[in-house]
Amino acid sequence: MRLPARALLAALATVLPLAVVPVATSSPAAAAPTSWSLEGYGNGHGRGMSQWGAEGAASKGLTYRQILAFYYPGTSVGTAKGAVRVLLTAATRPGLVIDHRKGLTVRSTRTGTSYPLEQKDAWRWRLSGSADNSTTVVSVRGKDTGWTVVRRIPGEAEFMATSMRLYLGSGAKVYRGRLRSAAVDGKRVVVNVLSMDNYLKGVVPLEVYPTWHRAALRAQAVAARTYAAFERDAGGRGHFDVYDTTQSQVYGGVGAEVSSTTAAVAATAGEVRTYGGKPAFTQFSSSNGGWTVAGTQAYLKAKQDTYDPLRPWTDTVTAAEVQRAWPAVGTVTGLAVTERDGNGRYGGRALSVRITGTKKTLTVDGSDFRSRMGLFSTLFRFV
Repeated sequence: MRLPARALLAALATVLPLAVVPVATSSPAAAAPTSWSLEGYGNGHGRGMSQWGAEGAASKGLTYRQILAFYYPGTSVGTAKGAVRVLLTAATRPGLVIDHRKGLTVRSTRTGTSYPLEQKDAWRWRLSGSADNSTTVVSVRGKDTGWTVVRRIPGEAEFMATSMRLYLGSGAKVYRGRLRSAAVDGKRVVVNVLSMDNYLKGVVPLEVYPTWHRAALRAQAVAARTYAAFERDAGGRGHFDVYDTTQSQVYGGVGAEVSSTTAAVAATAGEVRTYGGKPAFTQFSSSNGGWTVAGTQAYLKAKQDTYDPLRPWTDTVTAAEVQRAWPAVGTVTGLAVTERDGNGRYGGRALSVRITGTKKTLTVDGSDFRSRMGLFSTLFRFV
């Protein structure tokens, strides 16, 4: 007699013990990291002269020429003089406005004709562009009066004096040489035209510590002079040669000048490093972390630098920061250096970084990663 299936199962249950069947369980997925720690060395791009390395070399007795020969091998001693045109990026006020001073003149850049500015009760002077920007309007005001037009000069014009106090977008600074109102794309910008060495007086103390060894200051003076001469000779910027920011090198005018660095400029007057008879591309940065980086020129070589003090730094980047910089990746789940240059600590500087995200994985340039994340250098690793 055949029992129904349900009855058969019931009967078997009275005879056989129930089997325990394990139930598969899954561990909760590990949460994606929200930040990554880094450690590194150096500050800046690492090409050419290390400024801290120059100070280290000077402390060991190297002369400024020996320092420059180490960082720019294959270059020679040369000279470069003449004027340099500096774009004053902070001069964002409408018109070029300066204080009145004795001996002030205005000059037409088209004809070279100069006109003395000796109006009674003058307090401030201004250069501005006409409606079509083809003419420079010279205006004056007193302490208790408004602006009055005193002359119209075809083309561009510039104020000339031993030094002048220029009103910027915020505050004011004193500059040597000439202050030019230059017409560019329908607007006016301010360009400081002055001798190369007067320019350097306002550069060197902002690039290095004025208390450093004399040889380090002189090395910086020559490197900065050469860099400016290289950019000037390269041309291509039209109405100016160099920026007053780190796009070229920082320039602060008379207010930045310090006696020790002014002495370094004077001691090396006109001296530059040349390659093939022309000013070299003397790049420099704060610190290379013990190894220079190869650049675009034959004299910008990758090599060990025992003069540079090895000061480590640490930092943290967050998933949110990386996602803001590269939103296409989605939520960031991983970061890794995928290529290095093979020179120095960690196997060298990071040439590329892989960003893993929930939507996409990207491999980005190491220098771009450094710049967007605000890191000191590309000589780093994730820890």
